[in-house]
Amino acid sequence: MNASGSGTDMGDESAFQAEADKALAILLERIDDALGDELDVDLQGGVLTIDLDSGGQYVINKHAPNRQIWMSSPASGASHFAYRAGAGWIATRSDDALYDMLARELTAATGKPIAFA
Repeated sequence: MNASGSGTDMGDESAFQAEADKALAILLERIDDALGDELDVDLQGGVLTIDLDSGGQYVINKHAPNRQIWMSSPASGASHFAYRAGAGWIATRSDDALYDMLARELTAATGKPIAFA
């Protein structure tokens, strides 16, 4: 990662797009399967929205200029995730993995366990 925190192990735009699209598709599928009765989940144009029954909303999207996935969370605020080979999407300001962070927050919000790994 470079000093600005925007670095990634991904060398080109097509690799970023492929990995980011894969991550968003996994999130959509697993959330819909596990919590579809509890949450409204939608993926349109590279933006995944998750609406909680409590009124909160997650917005998870690709941010191509920085080759990151950005997440806006009603629980933890804004986080940016860069891809690290062998580790996946890792927060730029901590060592939290996208899948782990979202699983913890959705489990807390719904009372039902969910895992992405």
